[in-house]
Amino acid sequence: MAGSGWGKPRAPASSVQSKRRLPDGSVWPTGLLGRKFEALGLYTVNAVYGDTITMPCRLEVPDGLMFGKWKYEMPNGSPVFIAFRSSTKKNVQYDDVPDYKNRLSLSENYTLSIRNARISDEKRFVCMLVTEDDVSEEPTIVKVFKQPSQPEILHQADFLETEKLKMLGECIARDSYPEGNITWYKNGRVLQPVEKVVVINLQKTVDKSTGLFTMTSSLQYMPTKEDANAKFTCSVTYFGPSGQKMIQSDPVVFDVHYPTEKVTIRVLSQSSTIKEGDNVTLECSGNGNPPPQEFLFYIPGETEGIRSSDTYVMADVRRNATGEYKCSLTDKSMMDATTITVHYLDLQLTPSGEVTKQIGEALPVSCTISSSRNATVLWIKDNTRMQTSPSFSSLQYQDAGNYICETTLQEVEGLKKRKTLKLIVEGKPQIKMTKKTNTNKMSKTIVCHVEGFPKPAVQWTVTGSGSIINKTEETKYVNGKFSSKIVIAPEENVTLTCIAENQLERTVTSLNVSAISIPEYDEPEDRNDDNSEKVNDQAKLIVGIVVGLLLVALVAGVVYWLYVKKSKTASKHVDKDLGNIEENKKLEENNHKSET
Repeated sequence: MAGSGWGKPRAPASSVQSKRRLPDGSVWPTGLLGRKFEALGLYTVNAVYGDTITMPCRLEVPDGLMFGKWKYEMPNGSPVFIAFRSSTKKNVQYDDVPDYKNRLSLSENYTLSIRNARISDEKRFVCMLVTEDDVSEEPTIVKVFKQPSQPEILHQADFLETEKLKMLGECIARDSYPEGNITWYKNGRVLQPVEKVVVINLQKTVDKSTGLFTMTSSLQYMPTKEDANAKFTCSVTYFGPSGQKMIQSDPVVFDVHYPTEKVTIRVLSQSSTIKEGDNVTLECSGNGNPPPQEFLFYIPGETEGIRSSDTYVMADVRRNATGEYKCSLTDKSMMDATTITVHYLDLQLTPSGEVTKQIGEALPVSCTISSSRNATVLWIKDNTRMQTSPSFSSLQYQDAGNYICETTLQEVEGLKKRKTLKLIVEGKPQIKMTKKTNTNKMSKTIVCHVEGFPKPAVQWTVTGSGSIINKTEETKYVNGKFSSKIVIAPEENVTLTCIAENQLERTVTSLNVSAISIPEYDEPEDRNDDNSEKVNDQAKLIVGIVVGLLLVALVAGVVYWLYVKKSKTASKHVDKDLGNIEENKKLEENNHKSET
């Protein structure tokens, strides 16, 4: 109740003054804990759960104040006194109220503080200032707020399935006051209830001991394929001392199961092309989740599919593996196909390996290519690239060597073939002899030009005496040819024999060489059976010269006769194998006649 014993009017409790004084004379505070505002003429203090509630007594201190008291009102309106303070004795008394035991504090300005705010502290409290003539009262409404815990999505589904409404999970926010509200989101957008697609149920429970609320919202959801990797969250909206606020949960991603709609087959290979000898792996996959684990693989030429996991391996493939390959689900409901081309390269060299031929013979050579694509062909002889393919109509010694026919498929990595031909050109020894007088006119050089393969061994002999000449010089053996030469200074006419011998034959050729006094320059002798006739012609020439000298002067004839008698002009032609003895005899007879 309110009195007027102070002899002056008292301002209404609901009026607002610019500088209202507290009982201790201080200015009315504007920053008290909690947001304070007047609503419906009642002063309200907003407090945070667990904090201290501070309620100033908003009455002006009257003259003759005896004491001040605080009480709260029960729901039925009956008062419960909780604190008393005398203005004269300065002592404070707290009533024995169990809910407020050891929680109250009443200051000298009659401000009441309640520690550890509880939900049960939401009451109408009244400050009373009592004089001898009057009792003044001022009510204060206390509001308590409690922020809920961060919401959590619990009881999450292991996975979701398309075309099926399934419990996704429960969003729970605990210990809120007043009660809050829960909202579901997908990828940041609010989920609105849709019949048989999005079903949301909200339940609120209160803890009787604390008065705090727990909100639980369950979400049943029918996903689509596009919901794979979607982020689901929930939030709780609640009221606090400063107004409405919201707390968001952590996002959750669910595994969404959906059936396979497409099958794909592909070739797993280290290279973009496949060649014979490669290992090929086929992989079949479905776009469902979870993906299919087994498939049917269809191989060219096979009518029934081969059941396998998602891969099928073919080892060491051949060209007949080229074709169309397919795979399908085990129920054959879906199928995909791909084409595999196994590249190949064949090379046939005719002849090949080691081939021995005789000089002058013909040798046809062919390098035949069979391939899956156009191939390049390269010929190499003795590590040198040839400009054209080899062709031998008449083999020569320089044609001998190591030939390689190499072919490559440029578009297929690692596909290269080569075959070799080792050509050996053999020939019997052939000899050509030449002679010349050296520029110093003190010696003559006799050369035996030899051809043949294998390389012939050369021996020099002096006809008649049979002595062997060991001091010879040989040139380098190239393309089946080389030369052997000797340097001599004969005092009389001699016949030299060059013998060349290899595994095929022994060839012998002789050459008449005049004494050092008779110059000779590059007079080659033919290597044939007419050798003896040429020797006879030379003898006849000598005889003619002698006869002419005898006719000119007898003395000169006698001298020439003595010279001819002493000279050994025996020239014999040696046959290719054993020597022509009969021809030598005829030569001696002719010499004898010339002497006569």
